[in-house]
Amino acid sequence: MKYCMQIITSTLLCCIAFTACKTVPVTGRKQLNLVPNSMIQALAFSEYDSVVKASPTLMQTDDRAQMVSRVGGRIKQAVESYLQQNNMSKEVKSFKWEFNTINQNIVNAWCMPGGKVVVYTGLLPVTQNETALAVVMGHEIAHAIARHGNERMSEGLLISLGGLVLEDALKNKKQQTQLLFLGLYMAGSNLALALPNSRMQESEADKLGLIFMSMAGYNPEEAIPFWQRMAAVNTNKTPEFLSTHPSDATRIKKLSALIPGIKTQYFKN
Repeated sequence: MKYCMQIITSTLLCCIAFTACKTVPVTGRKQLNLVPNSMIQALAFSEYDSVVKASPTLMQTDDRAQMVSRVGGRIKQAVESYLQQNNMSKEVKSFKWEFNTINQNIVNAWCMPGGKVVVYTGLLPVTQNETALAVVMGHEIAHAIARHGNERMSEGLLISLGGLVLEDALKNKKQQTQLLFLGLYMAGSNLALALPNSRMQESEADKLGLIFMSMAGYNPEEAIPFWQRMAAVNTNKTPEFLSTHPSDATRIKKLSALIPGIKTQYFKN
């Protein structure tokens, strides 16, 4: 009976993974989406509102906030235009775009599912100009368009379910054996699935971000000096295979190869 349950559960895992595969807009890559977008967006909108209300958010009379809103608005229009041209307007139908600037010395920006964007003022000395800010915002918005948040949550759920299956299979083993195999499973899942997929999503967002910023009228060549400046301030030198992001050198090399073709096809000055 125990083995029957294991087989049934394993089969269920495979069925879930197969039936929940979706296609990433623009790139056409297959991805895992187990969680309804409506649920993800509801959670994202609630969390976004909480963060903005609890943070020193700049008024729109501030020049920095105006620049963030201007860049965001242009990229939003480019995204919607691109998707409309490719019969994918439904991908952003439920988006509720919003662009806020938080006055904190944090070198970061992010976009939640559904088009909710935050830029921290600590990023602006590194971007230095509006075009470099478009590099960052294009990248972050691309994560939302590609549904990377859903994909990462879905992968986490699948890994957790696999862990429960393994735990059930080992329940009659000694505790030390259980801990050893479960530890190996989690480490292996992280190295073989979660981290490589995260780095792949970052590279995918880099490419889409270049397309969107180019369509918005920003020169994609600015991506190289910007990421070089980011590399100079990046104190996290974790080996690439243990990191959620590509190394600075890998990212710059890939961008350098992409920019000429993207600029020719999409940049309208």
